[in-house]
Formats: sequence, structure tokens, C-alpha cells
Amino acid sequence: MFFERIEWNPRVCNGKPVIRGTRIPLGIILEQIAHGVSWEQLLRDYPELTRDDIQATLFFARANIEHADIREVHA
Repeated sequence: MFFERIEWNPRVCNGKPVIRGTRIPLGIILEQIAHGVSWEQLLRDYPELTRDDIQATLFFARANIEHADIREVHA
């Protein structure tokens, strides 16, 4: 299961979800992908990452969106 690749630890990155065994927050991976960074470039930039880690990050994001209650706010 992909979620085994993710951990939350209050003593690591202020409790943000990270790739297990690293200090790489999932938010960093998602931000890089959103800016158009390829998976290949991510793997070069973060040699401790694997393709499964990147895929787990995307599945994690999807699962959180599926279980979030998002509402439009008018200011």
C-alpha cells in the first residue's frame, strides 16, 4: 500500500507528512509537480526518492481531497 511510504511525526518537519525515512515533505513534491518539474527531475534532485514515493504523494493528495469538505468563500 502506498500510504506505508508516508509518515507523520511531530518531531519531523513540524508534523507535516513526509516520505518515510526522509525529511522530504509531501507538499514540496506536490509544489514541484505543480510547477512542471518532471518526475525524472525530482528523482535527480532528491536521490532518496523513488517513483513509488512520488506516486504515493499523489495518492495521498487525492485521498485528502476526496475526504475534504471544500466550500467557496465570498469575501
